[in-house]
Amino acid sequence: MPEVIFNGPAGRLEGRYHPAKQKNAPIAMILHPHPQFHGTMNHQIVYQCYYAFAHRGFSVLRFNFRGVGRSQGSFDHGTGELSDAASALDWAQTINPEARACWVAGFSFGAWIGMQLLMRRPEVEGFISIAPPANLYDFSFLAPCPSSGLIVHGEKDAVVPPKDVNTLVEKLKTQKGIVIDQQIIPGANHFFDGKLEPLMETITAYLDMRLANVR
Repeated sequence: MPEVIFNGPAGRLEGRYHPAKQKNAPIAMILHPHPQFHGTMNHQIVYQCYYAFAHRGFSVLRFNFRGVGRSQGSFDHGTGELSDAASALDWAQTINPEARACWVAGFSFGAWIGMQLLMRRPEVEGFISIAPPANLYDFSFLAPCPSSGLIVHGEKDAVVPPKDVNTLVEKLKTQKGIVIDQQIIPGANHFFDGKLEPLMETITAYLDMRLANVR
């Protein structure tokens, strides 16, 4: 799991990168939760997603947003973090010029950033959005949502009430040409405390289903 440092808009960004064995392997990027609430690239959910993609033959990158860990800069309320994510994807694509596809996964704040990146980067063909904070941030930019993906959240989420996620999902489901898969983890809170296993089972099952259709 090599440590990597690459240039971002506000200075150097620190990451971990897993290179795939195949030259034309797809790229996946995992985005961490809110930097001001202990969100880092070493968060357990980010870490587990990183390995879920790595085990399925992806080249995978996770990194710290500006001001987190050894990444330079300071928190920028989402605007700068979106620029960080775009720079990180640029870096991964430079390392993998023959990559045939790209996926983005994010948890909470990272899910919000990931969905915005989706709108700017047509090469992103799939996403995994874990507990997207539909009540805290405006998701109206998803008009239309350009890619199919998984939205997964906890039944007992007190930070982001399930009804707000349901509203977002229903809006996205009206769009033609994409499929939004919504999964609710029974008994899970926003942080999936004690529910990491069913969360990861849901994510890996979705990934396996999508990848089976590609091959």
